[in-house]
Amino acid sequence: MTTLTPIFTTPRHSCSLLQRGPARDLYERLLQPQLSEGALDEACNFLDAQLQQAQELPCDVPLRPEALLDWMRDGAQRTTEAYGKYLQERRQGVPRRYFANRAHALYFLRHVAPTKLVDGAWLYGLLAHWQELRLRPLLRTYLEELGDGVPAMNHVVLYKQLLSQNGCDELAELEDGHFLQGAQQLALGHLADEYLPEVIGYNLGYEQLPLHLLITSYELTELDVDPYYFQLHVTIDNASTGHAQKAVQAVLENLPVVGDRDEFYRRVIRGYQLNDLGVGSTAVIAAFDLEDEVCAMLERKREVATQVHSDYCRIEGRTVNEWLSQPGQVRAFLEALEKRGWIRRNEDPQSSRFWQLVQGERAAMFGVFSSYEQQLLHDWIAGSWAPPRTRGRNRRRPAPAGAEQAAGLDDEAQALHATLREMPVQQQASKLIELMSPASHFTPAGLLATRLFNAYLQ
Repeated sequence: MTTLTPIFTTPRHSCSLLQRGPARDLYERLLQPQLSEGALDEACNFLDAQLQQAQELPCDVPLRPEALLDWMRDGAQRTTEAYGKYLQERRQGVPRRYFANRAHALYFLRHVAPTKLVDGAWLYGLLAHWQELRLRPLLRTYLEELGDGVPAMNHVVLYKQLLSQNGCDELAELEDGHFLQGAQQLALGHLADEYLPEVIGYNLGYEQLPLHLLITSYELTELDVDPYYFQLHVTIDNASTGHAQKAVQAVLENLPVVGDRDEFYRRVIRGYQLNDLGVGSTAVIAAFDLEDEVCAMLERKREVATQVHSDYCRIEGRTVNEWLSQPGQVRAFLEALEKRGWIRRNEDPQSSRFWQLVQGERAAMFGVFSSYEQQLLHDWIAGSWAPPRTRGRNRRRPAPAGAEQAAGLDDEAQALHATLREMPVQQQASKLIELMSPASHFTPAGLLATRLFNAYLQ
């Protein structure tokens, strides 16, 4: 019998070529504990350009701020009614609306990660004004995004854990457009003094409860992906006491009594419209093509896996090295493997000898593919095949997020307390705010700073 040698034998983390672009560059410049020179000027220019583009988009926000509360409640009602219809359709046997398979769901988690990993960042700049009562709804929203300093409730900690749990935390090859929303959020957060109405308006849009959040949570559960991060947002964005209600309250309480009230509200609406720029969740979901993702992933592997295989194994008359020597041959190579019987499509992947090389501790290519990459291969091979349905399949949630940080937390806590004791009282709040930035609030020091800062808002 011919033996197929390992096809992609390089370490998995060396296989992604970093995709650069203006949105990603700004995103990474603003996601630093200390901003580099010129970063804020760049952020300002970026925001102005985004706002100019956003104002050309259609907008459903009422022209009178007094109508906002009814508008928000009507929108929430439409969302819940649409979700009820979705559930009814599912009970009648209609297939999942968003995710065709588990690989599709993991693709979604990866591609929205740049936005989720700066959750709440647009509000960061308001912390310096914690004594302003009119900003309290927004400050409370930011602290709740940070889990009030509790690791198991901090949204970024939760999302990092979700990515790691599913082997989705390698984001190097994501295209620039997936960083645009995150770059907007970071820019607003660092420039809140100059763009207060836009921050308030962006928050108004982002904190409304969207239908896609409800459906995502439901379908992730079906696919054995922990939905807790998304379920948490369903509860805190409610229209009664949650972030959606606080967002409307913030608009109304910050409308100027003296000054141009209409201009302030127009800027609020422009900030709201920023939510419609970039690649949104439903666009990410619609862009998924399983075979294209498999081929793109293998092509990235190919770039650093050529000339490392034995020549005694030939597939359709060509060695593995020859198949991998030129770009654009991956799809044909997969077809050749399928033709030779190494891949058996639309069957249990365990029936494919190629899959047996990939998965398992004794597999020849063990460690070459991440969990996410294995899921792509698994679901592509499986195709229309589905395993028998079992009850209680959802995996048990891991230990509370951030528990692994406990060992180092005491040292950081003592260091932070010592630093604060040496500072004048009026500077202590500034130190805590610095640690609560989007770059560090999820660290042990940032989590502790958040808990200490809570006392200022009591």
